[in-house]
Amino acid sequence: MSEQTREKVLEMRDLSITFSTTAGPVNAIRGVDLDLYHGETLAIVGESGSGKSVTAKTIMGILDKNSTVNSGTILFWYTRSDGTKVEVDLARLGKKEFRQHINGKRIAMVFQDPMTSLDPTMPIGKQIMEGMIWHYNTPKGEARKRAVALLDEVGIPEPAKRMRQYPHQLSGGMRQRVVIAIALACDPELLICDEPTTALDVTIQAKILELIQHIQKERGISIIYITLDLGVVAKVADYVDVMYAGKIVEKGTIDEIFFDPRHPYTWGLLSAMPDLDTSDDRLYTIPGSPPNLLHPVLGDAFAPRNIYALRIDERAEPPMFRVSDTHYAATWLLDSRAPKVEMPSELKARIERMKKEGL
Repeated sequence: MSEQTREKVLEMRDLSITFSTTAGPVNAIRGVDLDLYHGETLAIVGESGSGKSVTAKTIMGILDKNSTVNSGTILFWYTRSDGTKVEVDLARLGKKEFRQHINGKRIAMVFQDPMTSLDPTMPIGKQIMEGMIWHYNTPKGEARKRAVALLDEVGIPEPAKRMRQYPHQLSGGMRQRVVIAIALACDPELLICDEPTTALDVTIQAKILELIQHIQKERGISIIYITLDLGVVAKVADYVDVMYAGKIVEKGTIDEIFFDPRHPYTWGLLSAMPDLDTSDDRLYTIPGSPPNLLHPVLGDAFAPRNIYALRIDERAEPPMFRVSDTHYAATWLLDSRAPKVEMPSELKARIERMKKEGL
């Protein structure tokens, strides 16, 4: 599908966020651009502290009080019940407007641990009905009927009986299904999934991912996945944004990122994926640690950990170099004057295996 026929849901430009801490200001987000289109899934990947969850929380309007949005726009497009299209800049929206018009209603979020999302003192049926009653003044009887249908849609057996149960009476996988039902209650146009399967065992993880994909197909909603698990990304994403030290360092289609990665950080993330066929008996880890964002970043933030770093990396931040219409990477290695550097041979072999297996 060409960009002309794809309908944009979200457009973030030059987002910059600082957190005030006792140690000083932390420049957590340093000029992030991202795009999301209707019915598509964007995965944002990167190590802990790269800025993935902060980006998601900004879109949801649930940033901590010690945060300051220094610059940037987050344009979000949604359709009202009467069919009119609305454009809003989420970066300029107050808490009250977020609660009334966006949170849970147009944009919903599925968090990592269902127990932190659910109220342990309230029956799950009431928790699903709450959003419908708050946002749309849905009559209680109708909200109850819809809540039972939602529990059924997310694969919970005996939904009418479950309505009266409390979160502690359900398994972890069931609780996460309830959280998804709550997220879907007001028919949002954008669903943000922040590590939605991390707290669950592997078999349940796969079922939750399948459920989210099925719901997306049925409802045509757009999804942002926040994760470090590239195995999850391979299953669910259409597009991938790789994040490092508060910036997007590579973006592309799922095939471009997995089969033709260009940034050394992306090479490291892919090399660190567990692989039964690797000749190495130890799991690869990227050397060093991410930079301390209390201090200004000079040049390329990844340079100290990059064995392919050039002298210019210490002095100048690389721009986004175009690889294709959909593929960009911020590394000086893509400059026409840079020496030719190939990805590690072990990663190249792994990519060939992934191609044969059809990912």
